[in-house]
Amino acid sequence: MDTLGAVIGPLLALIYLYYNPNNYKTLFYIAFVPGLFAVFASLLLKEKNKATDQPKTTVSFFSFLHYWKESPAAYKKLVAGLLVFTLFNSSDVFLLLKAKEAGLNDTAVIGIYIFYNLVYALFAFPIGIVADIIGLKTIFMSGLALFAAVYFGMAINTNIYFFFGLFFLYGIYAAATEGISKAWISNITDKKDTATAIGTFSGLQSICTMLASSLTGLIWFQFGAATAFTLTAIITLIVFAYFLTIPKPTNGATGI
Repeated sequence: MDTLGAVIGPLLALIYLYYNPNNYKTLFYIAFVPGLFAVFASLLLKEKNKATDQPKTTVSFFSFLHYWKESPAAYKKLVAGLLVFTLFNSSDVFLLLKAKEAGLNDTAVIGIYIFYNLVYALFAFPIGIVADIIGLKTIFMSGLALFAAVYFGMAINTNIYFFFGLFFLYGIYAAATEGISKAWISNITDKKDTATAIGTFSGLQSICTMLASSLTGLIWFQFGAATAFTLTAIITLIVFAYFLTIPKPTNGATGI
């Protein structure tokens, strides 16, 4: 549903820009309004009060690192690979910028972003079903292979129409990895630690995501877009080979 919202929002923006070309300032003001309503709506949410005798404890900002020290080896090995991949998985803005530089106008760039999110939304559920049948690892690694193919394609592509094919594959990649990685984590950790394990990964992932875009931007600026995309694709293939050494999660499904 969240991804479907990412389709509807840009689609409405695309319709607005069709009737009001280049009027981005007003568009941003309009987008601000539903965001404000969302904040107010969240204030109306109330949690059920639960009686508890446990004393309140303070949690430090870096408390998520504590679990890393005591986590099982399988978790550390999996998350290490995921974080290396994240460190080179920069913002989607770079893909859109590449499409823009190739000759797509603003409307087409927004349209191709809508197309990507639509593919992601449509394929997420069926890919999840397939993952339950053939294994989380198989699906995740298939997603990595698609990601590498997309980035190699971005590095060499000059045909504006070919970008739609690349973003189609990119949408399938997203559907095959976004939720799958967290499901994999939940299958190799104790049930009582599932939230902590995923939270620890998410915290470290956020740091790597921030660094990834800075790193890609620096490489792009110094050596060009082709180098940035090619390097990302190569690192992804290295991570793919690394994941071959990781046992499949014991969820009863078959995998690589």
